[in-house]
Amino acid sequence: MKPQKEVKISSWAAHTTTGVSVTLALLTLGIIAMIWVAATTESRRMMEKMEISVILADKVKDDRAMSICNAIAKTKFAQNVKFISRQEALENWKEATGEDLEHVFGVNPLSPEISFTVAAGYSTVGGIAGIKKSVSAIDGVAEVGTPDSHLVETMNANIKKLTWGFTVIAAIMLIISFVLINNTVRLSIYSKRFTIHTMQLVGATNGFIRRPFIFANTAVGAISGLLSGALLSGALAASGKMGFDELTSLIDWKWMGLIDLGLIFGGTLICALAALLATTRHLRQDYEDLFK
Repeated sequence: MKPQKEVKISSWAAHTTTGVSVTLALLTLGIIAMIWVAATTESRRMMEKMEISVILADKVKDDRAMSICNAIAKTKFAQNVKFISRQEALENWKEATGEDLEHVFGVNPLSPEISFTVAAGYSTVGGIAGIKKSVSAIDGVAEVGTPDSHLVETMNANIKKLTWGFTVIAAIMLIISFVLINNTVRLSIYSKRFTIHTMQLVGATNGFIRRPFIFANTAVGAISGLLSGALLSGALAASGKMGFDELTSLIDWKWMGLIDLGLIFGGTLICALAALLATTRHLRQDYEDLFK
């Protein structure tokens, strides 16, 4: 009978296997982060689509109307402020309904208006009520039209549920990723448990034994984070050419950069921590425990 050959895995192959596993785990985590950012951005857009119309009194002249418009534009709650003159309001009415009010009444019965969208931080029932009170107090304002309070409450409730849902999913995926990366690193160090014990027998200190394992796995984590970030950034950059232009508008490059940094930092930290825990565990084992 021929003796069986002992199959040994090189250190490079072991680190490559670990790196691939860590990269896949970080990719999953990065995709969840991108979905969370996209959902948050879309929720903010929905909030900022709420429009308020300010109808000015008939006596208000154009210069005074522009002054009111500029004053509203300088506030923190107003975005996309637009002044609509009497003539523009008449043309908009005619275009929407096909009816010429000036021909019917002999004069233009419409008043100048100012429309603006609400900043996300003010898109609540209380916030909109405060805006209405503030704008109504301006001299020359006849009426302020605001969205229905029930609609605002329903939208905010749905957005809150969506945000919490993605936050919980992201937290679960973070835990799963940590467990997967931790197990991968532990398995790679498990194969070196006899080497660790031998180093202990020749008098090596615990710090001296831990150091190369922690450094090696820290490097693997950093490279895996960099690789996963590069893959996700490349996918985002290519999405525009593939017809997914909306994705690039939901996830800007500032957020993508933060996700990439998070993946690099997270991969480095998790791998370093997993290596520390795994080597400490083997350092405390007796010789008989190495065979378990």
